Amino acid sequence: MLPEDAIAQDILRTIRQVVRQISIHSKQLQRDVGLSVPQLLCLQAIADGPVAAGTGAAGVTLGDVSDRVQLGAPTVSRIIDRLIAANLVARERGTDDRRKVQITLTEAGQARVAALPTPLQTSFLERLARLGDDERRHLRDALAKVAELMSASELDAAPLLSPDDPPQA
Repeated sequence: MLPEDAIAQDILRTIRQVVRQISIHSKQLQRDVGLSVPQLLCLQAIADGPVAAGTGAAGVTLGDVSDRVQLGAPTVSRIIDRLIAANLVARERGTDDRRKVQITLTEAGQARVAALPTPLQTSFLERLARLGDDERRHLRDALAKVAELMSASELDAAPLLSPDDPPQA
């Protein structure tokens, strides 16, 4: 057994606080809005509009959403399927190029987006941006060291604050 170390205990407590806050926020979001964090982020990415410059597209593609939320296309496809089942988004063939499938919000989806709360990661990123460059780098390096100490530095992870593995979202 390792000796009791107050600093080590503080570090473990802080990690647990972060994990618990992510879990609490995710459960509250699911309860209040009926969406998981990845679903909320995909819905918001669709609402943000087309990114394909000059296409005149009415929606976004699966690839656009995948790029915006930084999740793989298969994961986003499953999330989109759930959003379609909930009547929040629709898939439509492009009018100019029938090979392109556009994802658009339904009326229910537009209403849901208007009522969405701010995701935890958005408020976190806003607060993080107020820190100086040196402090942000120091924080990044310290967290990378924590991940290394937990044998987690090699895990592939999207920048989502969600307690669940995104493929199950």
